[in-house]
Amino acid sequence: MADFWRSSGYHLLNKDKTGRLAVTPEFLRAYIGRPELAPVEESCPAELRLHEDLMADPTMAVEARRIEEFADPDARDNYHAVLRFRDVLLREGTLESGYIALFRNGVSGFPPLFLDQLVHAIMRGVLDRCPDPLRVRAGELLFRSQKVTIKEDTIMVADEEIVDMRATRDARDGIVHFDHIGQLLTDSQPSGRVIELDVLDEETGAVYWRRSDSFDTVLDIGFTKPGLDAFCRALEAWVRHLLAIEVTIYPVQSISDERWVWHVGLDSEATAMLNDLYNGVPLNDDRRYRLLCLFRAEFPDPDAMLPNVKGRPVYMAMAMTTDGVLRIKPQNLIFNLPLATAA
Repeated sequence: MADFWRSSGYHLLNKDKTGRLAVTPEFLRAYIGRPELAPVEESCPAELRLHEDLMADPTMAVEARRIEEFADPDARDNYHAVLRFRDVLLREGTLESGYIALFRNGVSGFPPLFLDQLVHAIMRGVLDRCPDPLRVRAGELLFRSQKVTIKEDTIMVADEEIVDMRATRDARDGIVHFDHIGQLLTDSQPSGRVIELDVLDEETGAVYWRRSDSFDTVLDIGFTKPGLDAFCRALEAWVRHLLAIEVTIYPVQSISDERWVWHVGLDSEATAMLNDLYNGVPLNDDRRYRLLCLFRAEFPDPDAMLPNVKGRPVYMAMAMTTDGVLRIKPQNLIFNLPLATAA
């Protein structure tokens, strides 16, 4: 099977007997080696000693006084943040349990990047041995924000960081030409320039494997498109792995249900829109345009759901921001589903 997402840190982890990702010293050492903690020429002796000790044993207990001895206040803050994060993972034992604990107890003070990195590694394990490159590409939506381009019956999503980086490069060096596969995504920038990226489809999907860590392919998640089906399968796999519950998710064009009892927004924009629709507040033209997809989720085991929702579908949605960005919140599928047993 093709390998992918080497940058996730998955290869530094071990799977326990339940299939969850057990925290290892090698995985934690990657955080200690991050640029935010790496010593610089101005680093004081106390900082240098602690960094050396942690690189030797990234699981070691660290007394607060050792960090307070640092001369640089920014270094103190960085070490506090990383070690708080590390301690949660060590206490919980697996990335999955650590992820759930972080959101259950409050993520204030933890860098959002670290939370995305957990999803990155967990999804790498979830999709391990997956033969479908579109599903793996769709999995990126759970931990990397996407720039959206809508044209006719297509909804193209491209990695926001890559789009911004290429737009900056274009502005600095002039128009840059790239190799194209199949169709092209053109994303008009404020400068008037056009960013061209490769669109992944069933015919060109095989190229994804060698480019997975570049995050530079585009997925069409328009209604009835294979990319949207792949996204549904990725969501199902995420729920199955984190909650040990089976769910079937499929796109719908509208919600016509007089017994609508529960919904979950996959992002902040969609949550607000679904709340309004549920309460009978119509969406204006702008918000309807930004509502990208609606979904229906069904649970084969009714007993897995709360009594007042048992046997009923759960409606979901995702939407882009006013500046055309899609930011999925995968934690919503862990904590906002009407399950009889909480995560």
